[in-house]
Amino acid sequence: MPKPHCAWWHLILHTKGSWLHGDPRGFRTRQHRIHSSGDYKKSPPAGEHQKLHQYAKNQLQKKVVLPSHLYPIIGQAILRKSANLNVQTLAISVGSTHTHLQVELEDDYNAALKHAAKIKQAASHAVRHELPGTLWARSGKPIAINDPKHQKQVYQYIQAHAKQGNWAWIFQTDPAPTNL
Repeated sequence: MPKPHCAWWHLILHTKGSWLHGDPRGFRTRQHRIHSSGDYKKSPPAGEHQKLHQYAKNQLQKKVVLPSHLYPIIGQAILRKSANLNVQTLAISVGSTHTHLQVELEDDYNAALKHAAKIKQAASHAVRHELPGTLWARSGKPIAINDPKHQKQVYQYIQAHAKQGNWAWIFQTDPAPTNL
């Protein structure tokens, strides 16, 4: 159970260029001005918004793919920043193009976005000696966790990323960062 006036959140951070407008996996622009008929679970018809996707790729100056040796540095920077902000973290997963976190924050979407911005900045600063410039896509996707079943699913989803080669940290009784 989260503290009063708080909620558990699933924060999803994407690296720059990893999910563009017109993406064949589905996409939505801000305020849903343009969106595909599918999403990441059920892909839209082949070729839908193909020209928009090509345009977005042409406009992209640099796609960021995180090298695996930086995963633990990024994950630990996120964990430290969250701890410094007194944010309870249950799970973190860092991969080549996206990062997942399960954290307890104010029950406010904008507060979740602000926390995402702060941890992205901390992660960027931790690796700027090797990856200067912008690492992360704008915004992010905070998803409020609605109930204990949803919380458990998110926790297990993040934990499963360790089996896919991602760096993962899972809260235990001793919350020291480890590579699973």
